[in-house]
Amino acid sequence: MSEAPKKPSLTPLDDALVALLAQALPLADCETMPAMAARGRVLATDLISPVDVPPADNSAMDGYAVRAADAAAALPVTQRVPAGSLPQPLAVGEAARIFTGAQLPPGADAVVMQEHTELLDGRVRATQPVTPGQHVRLRGEDLKAGNVVLPAGTRLDAVALGLAATAGAAELTVTRRPRVALFSTGDELVMPGEPLPPGAIYNSNRFTLRALLEGLGCEVIDLGIVPDRLEATRAALREAAARADVILTSGGVSVGEEDHLRPAVQAEGHLDLWAIAIKPGKPFAHGRVGAAHFIGLPGNPVSSLVTFLVLVRPFLLKLQGATYLAPRGYRIAAGFDWPRPDKRREFLRVSLDDANGLALFGNQSSGVLTSAFWADGLLDNPPGHAFKAGDTVRFIPFSELLS
Repeated sequence: MSEAPKKPSLTPLDDALVALLAQALPLADCETMPAMAARGRVLATDLISPVDVPPADNSAMDGYAVRAADAAAALPVTQRVPAGSLPQPLAVGEAARIFTGAQLPPGADAVVMQEHTELLDGRVRATQPVTPGQHVRLRGEDLKAGNVVLPAGTRLDAVALGLAATAGAAELTVTRRPRVALFSTGDELVMPGEPLPPGAIYNSNRFTLRALLEGLGCEVIDLGIVPDRLEATRAALREAAARADVILTSGGVSVGEEDHLRPAVQAEGHLDLWAIAIKPGKPFAHGRVGAAHFIGLPGNPVSSLVTFLVLVRPFLLKLQGATYLAPRGYRIAAGFDWPRPDKRREFLRVSLDDANGLALFGNQSSGVLTSAFWADGLLDNPPGHAFKAGDTVRFIPFSELLS
């Protein structure tokens, strides 16, 4: 009698992530596009400032530009300097009416805010001591011409785009968007809006994963739902590999008789990573089909979400040349006991509770997507680690993972 096949050993998450990222060679292609449309893209080359910002010393307040040494006297106001105008030199013993952002007149070295002045017969006097440099924004204090404003690998968010605009960049050179072919497997899956036969479920993963991919700047090739048949799965993989850099699937990567993705990938290409020691999300796979990466996610919605966030997200960011891949975690007190930890690394859905620390969603099943909607983030718990309420744990907010 032949022995039953041994279960494969589970790869620790950190080892799986190292192996996965080693395969994620940044895409070589890049494109130049309007900065206004570049949100979420990854900068392909350093952005160098051609100008000093601000381009000249200017006023940080509405008030009066003066020489600090003269400010205790009553000074005649000899000019008015609104923002955008070119001031005249300021003579000794003079003051200039000035507004926020206006260029400082040559000769002035301080600004007295208007609330700290007295006006009488066209003359102004400071009512408080004035020091050189007071309320002056110096030329180049934000950006200096020739310096790097944003380094290559920067993922362009609202602040980065504002900084690029500050340097006068109308266009930016970014890495090409990864093309990701997405499909789900399962005869039980139907789309929202269709009748729901007995035993069927709506395909939530298609919506979740597509939104996550688009949020990461990917071009999504949506191949829909593939039937649970080996030949249909192989055909879908061939089509996806011909069109995409990455093939991303959900479902069908376990070891059941109706799970055809693993043998289909092995027939069309190869697998180099399968089964990760995490909960939820053990049946995770990576390999190649032709030149395309294959990534197979579990079918359960929370497992699919968690494995995408901790493994696929950094993979796709590295493909785009992003510098920062790992989300920041924070040490926060747990508001509950966890006496029976799993042998695998766990990602618990938790919310922030100002009174007691992190609160736990009552049902941690991998099929309960409500837990992720309710949560503020994930508690990253090491394998076999029990803790009590009040112990500090690692919390990763969804704000770090869903953007």
